[in-house]
Amino acid sequence: MFTKRLIHIAQLSAVGLTGYYLGQWDKLNSNEGTVTIDGKTLKSMPGLPIFGTVSAATPYTDSGAPKDRVSQIMKYGFPSLDNVRSYDDFVLSYDQKNRVPNWVFEHITKEHVKKNDAVDRSKCDFTPDESIHPFFRSQNSDYKGSGFDRGHMAAAGNHRLAQRHVEQTFFLTNMAPQVGEGFNRHAWNRLEKHVRKLTKVYDNVYCCTGPLYLPKKESDGKSYVKYQVIGSNSVAVPTHFYKVVVGEATDGLLDMEAYVMPNQKIPDETPVSFYMVPPETIERAAGLLFFNNLQRSKLNTINGKKVK
Repeated sequence: MFTKRLIHIAQLSAVGLTGYYLGQWDKLNSNEGTVTIDGKTLKSMPGLPIFGTVSAATPYTDSGAPKDRVSQIMKYGFPSLDNVRSYDDFVLSYDQKNRVPNWVFEHITKEHVKKNDAVDRSKCDFTPDESIHPFFRSQNSDYKGSGFDRGHMAAAGNHRLAQRHVEQTFFLTNMAPQVGEGFNRHAWNRLEKHVRKLTKVYDNVYCCTGPLYLPKKESDGKSYVKYQVIGSNSVAVPTHFYKVVVGEATDGLLDMEAYVMPNQKIPDETPVSFYMVPPETIERAAGLLFFNNLQRSKLNTINGKKVK
């Protein structure tokens, strides 16, 4: 079963991204140059954007995080520069087509994960991120009745330094649809806890998390990438999720772990180590380069094995 998962990941190296998401502007403009979004009718002028800013033209959006904090989180490089947004304590790249993140990057320490009485998760609400163009936002209504949880990519439990930090993990830009029972609330949660435990071993832990859409061979012998979408905004339901983690010890030693989990109910007795995979298989599948400023030869171990 483990070998089959690796084959599925490797198959994506032969898959090209060939399509772009195009709006049917002729239809939108046929109604006397107007378009209705979120119940509001807006007039479109020839040659001018409907909205005051065009987010797609901005590779980096600062949502308030200090520049030195962003540099600290992204110390080992950006996996990509597509629609990057910084929050107070994490950084992400947003997938406008699928309405989920491409990747979310965190830097955590013992201080980030320890109990803080000033932080109350129960006061947090799932909230659309209004910095995203309305065309590309997900909404709570997309998840309602879908059968999927709003699954955190940057885990709320990793950001306990301040109430504002944990609240920002509830932006829908940080969410992707996850199977609830047996996955988001169980197996995925165990992996998140494992990452937090690494702060007891390493001074600094860097974690990159995101979705995957992996091919599956069907009865005709051909492989297809198929995934469900939910809600009126067609939020993509990933087939799998990944985490790539680097632990940085006091003496400078660096260790990497990489995981891929299927978005499905997983038996409780399955150890998280079962889902360890070579990091390059995730890179090929996601079309991203993780920790690109860090030469793999500088790593001490990858998935517990010495780097030669």
